Amino acid sequence: MIERRPFDSLGKAEHGWLSARHHFSFAGYHDPSRMGWGALRVWNDDTIAPRTGFPPHPHADMEIVTYVREGAISHRDNLGNEGRTAAGDVQVMSAGTGITHAEYNLEPGPTRIFQIWIIPDREGGAPDWGARPFPTGERAGRFVALASGLPGDADALPLRAQARVLGATLQAGRTTEYALGPGRYAYLVPARGSVELNGMRLDARDGAAVRDEPVLRVNALEDAELVLVDVPA
Repeated sequence: MIERRPFDSLGKAEHGWLSARHHFSFAGYHDPSRMGWGALRVWNDDTIAPRTGFPPHPHADMEIVTYVREGAISHRDNLGNEGRTAAGDVQVMSAGTGITHAEYNLEPGPTRIFQIWIIPDREGGAPDWGARPFPTGERAGRFVALASGLPGDADALPLRAQARVLGATLQAGRTTEYALGPGRYAYLVPARGSVELNGMRLDARDGAAVRDEPVLRVNALEDAELVLVDVPA
C-alpha cells in the first residue's frame, strides 16, 4: 500500500519569516486522517527567511530530526549546546524530560529544512542534542542511515526509537532499493527531483506513506535527493 500525498495537498502556514508545509496535522493545520504514520508524528517542510528563526521554546518526549536542504540552521539550547548544521547535514534532538531551544537562520539567504518528529520508545531520559555532516557522495546510489535507533547503524546519529531516518542521492535513470521489515511503516519524500516508487510517480516534496511493501524500489526520473523514514507501526 502506497498513498501519494502531493505537495499541493499539504497543510500550509505562512508567517512572513516562515513558509511551512505540513505532511501531518501540526499547529493550526488539523486533518484527522493525517495524525501521523506509525511512530512518525510530524514532517514539516520549512523555508526560513534570512536572519529569522524560531525563538526559545520547549519540547519533551520527542525525537526531533532536522535535515537541512539549503542554507544552514543554528541551534542553541538551555543545556549549553550550540551548533550550525549546513545543507546536507543532520541534527537530532532527544527532548527527553524537557529541553528549551532556539533555531535561527543566520545566513544571508533562505534556509530550507525538513523537520521530522518521531515518538520515542519510552518517555523521559536526559535531553540531548547532536549533529554531524553526511557528505552526499557517501549516499550516492543507495540509502544511508542518518539517524537510527536500530542495530547495525553505528555511524548514524542516535535515536531513542526503533526507527531510522535515511538519505540517498540518485542520478537520473538509476535505481535503488530498501527492504521494509514486516509490520513497519515508511514515509518517503524527494527533497528534489522526480522519482518512481514501486511504479508510482513522486515529484519533488511530495510524500508517500507506505506499508505492506516488503521492498521499496526507487527509480530516478531526474537527479534526485531522497529522505526516507522507517518506523514501527
